[in-house]
Amino acid sequence: MNDSATFLNKLTQKTLALVLAGGRGSRLHQLTDWRAKPAVPFGGKFRIIDFPLSNCMNSKIRRIGVITQYKSHSLIRHIQKGWGFLRGEFGEFVELLPAQQRLQESWYSGTANAVYQNLDIIRNHKPEYVLILAGDHIYKMDYSTMLAEHVKRKADLTVACLEVPLSMASSFGIMEVNKKGNIKTFTEKPEKPIALPNNPECALASMGIYIFNTDFLYDQLVIDATCEHSSHDFGKDIIPKLIKHHKVIAYPFRDVQNTGKSGYWRDVGTVDAYWEANMELIGVTPPLNLYDRDWSIWTYQEQLPPAKFVFNDDGRRGMAVDSMVSGGCIISGAMIENSLLFSNVIVNDYSTLKDCVILPDVRIGQHCRLNKVIIDKGCYIEAGTVIGEDLAEDAKRFYVSEKGVVLVTPEMLTQYIHESPTDYPRIRTKDSLVPLAEPPVLTNHPSHHTAKKGKKKSQKNPQLL
Repeated sequence: MNDSATFLNKLTQKTLALVLAGGRGSRLHQLTDWRAKPAVPFGGKFRIIDFPLSNCMNSKIRRIGVITQYKSHSLIRHIQKGWGFLRGEFGEFVELLPAQQRLQESWYSGTANAVYQNLDIIRNHKPEYVLILAGDHIYKMDYSTMLAEHVKRKADLTVACLEVPLSMASSFGIMEVNKKGNIKTFTEKPEKPIALPNNPECALASMGIYIFNTDFLYDQLVIDATCEHSSHDFGKDIIPKLIKHHKVIAYPFRDVQNTGKSGYWRDVGTVDAYWEANMELIGVTPPLNLYDRDWSIWTYQEQLPPAKFVFNDDGRRGMAVDSMVSGGCIISGAMIENSLLFSNVIVNDYSTLKDCVILPDVRIGQHCRLNKVIIDKGCYIEAGTVIGEDLAEDAKRFYVSEKGVVLVTPEMLTQYIHESPTDYPRIRTKDSLVPLAEPPVLTNHPSHHTAKKGKKKSQKNPQLL
């Protein structure tokens, strides 16, 4: 047996991938108030779930189920719009598996229970192998080589793993392996993680990627479902019980980017980690290559015009330096530095942004100063707003992370866009909801071209370009 293309192709055709995408991701705080963690935007035009789904596509695994639960509407819409290109007549699909109480009168109560409640659907697809993936990590990986290793070594279960700093290891499932790569111990989020024998500064962590033989998976899920004391989680319950009596092996993570450096894998589960991972993309040689045509990341891409930069006057120059600016953006006499702007962002005259992550459909008024800020989708930042310079003052209105990243959402600005009949936010008063201001429009009104340099316009109804 070898890793020939024919051999790998046969294995992937016999595999069903299940992406666990039902979690809230509470450590992201208000970023997940209205969306599941896998649906959170990332990298200027993607969502987090695009990465495991794209890995499946590039690995030639074309039968995929996405298990959803918490506030899944935006996630479902994204998958329907961006991932409907597979051909059902060839047995290819991305299938949505929302919590339906198919086998129990309860919602998903753990990662293993989420798969258990879809056993009848798995049976209908008749896979020989089931690949289980977390839907909330950023990385590139060829699952077919992991599948080949699983089959060659005749394993019952294979767990993908990577080395993590010992200081961070308590957030992962930590394992010990013998010289053959068999897992000896597995502990979910231990208080005192066990260091690697050859590297006392690191521990061996699970990536939340598992390959099961299908029949074996069925048996273990049924046994777990009848256990009253189980939390029905793969890391906490199932894997530790299997180690003694079954062949459970570890598969070291192999990054397909071939950079010669340690593999790129990010858990963007906290506000700081999310901000840092987005900021990494702006670098001259970022650790994650989004321009790699050999391992493309697919997504739903809205049809938008190119980014636009207008005005070239002293003190009023539309420009971006060391930044990524997505389609549909208009930088009107503003300075963008070391920042990442998602689609349809408008930044107005005399405003400055530094070290910022701006999600889609944000409007930023004139004379604003934003520093080390994450602005959530749909926010309207009023003229003259300053965020990121006085963290103590910011903390009274916004969420401020341990490392000083300020997260701003519409609700923090009393802009209740989810309760508005239009896309434009409204402010809740004691008795009603009133418009924040006149809706912003794109215009070439002469006043914009004749405005005196440096002169601040009215903040009551700032004109947006």
